[in-house]
Amino acid sequence: MPLLTFEKFLQVSFEKGGRILGCDVGEKTIGLALSDIRRTIASPLVVIPRTQWKRDGETLLKLMSEYHIVGVIIGFPLNMNGSEGPRCQSTRQFANNLLSLRDLPVCLWDERLSTLAVTRTLLDADLSRAKRSKVVDKVAASYILQGFLDALGCSQKRE
Repeated sequence: MPLLTFEKFLQVSFEKGGRILGCDVGEKTIGLALSDIRRTIASPLVVIPRTQWKRDGETLLKLMSEYHIVGVIIGFPLNMNGSEGPRCQSTRQFANNLLSLRDLPVCLWDERLSTLAVTRTLLDADLSRAKRSKVVDKVAASYILQGFLDALGCSQKRE
C-alpha cells in the first residue's frame, strides 16, 4: 500500500476495534501515541530510542501487534512556508521502511510547531528539563495524532 493522502485515508474501511498509531520521528528517538478504539482520543505511549532500522522495525511491529494497530499517522516536518526540507525526506524513508514491514494505511500529517506547542505546555506544567526530555517526543506524537483524529472526526460528521 502506498503512502496515503488524508482524503484517501478517509476512504479506508478499518477493522472495528483497531487503533491508530501516531509517530513523531526524530533523529535520535521515535515518539509514539495511540488512539482509543473509537479513534477520537490520542494518548502518549512510549519513546523508542533509534538504533538501526531492523531493531526499530521489530519494536514497532511488536507494538503494532500488541495494540491492534490498523493505521499509522507520521508527523511530517514541513518548513514554515510549506516546503519540504531534508527532514521530510528522512520521514518519507521511515514511512516507506514501515510499509515494507507491514502493509497498512500510512499517512503523513503536517506537524509544524507541534514540538514547540508541546514544550510550552510542559513548561507551563513546570516540568524540569530532564523530565521534559523524557516525555516530549511521545507527547508530540500524541499532539500530532490528536490533530489528525480531530480532522478525521470533522470529516466524518460532514458525510
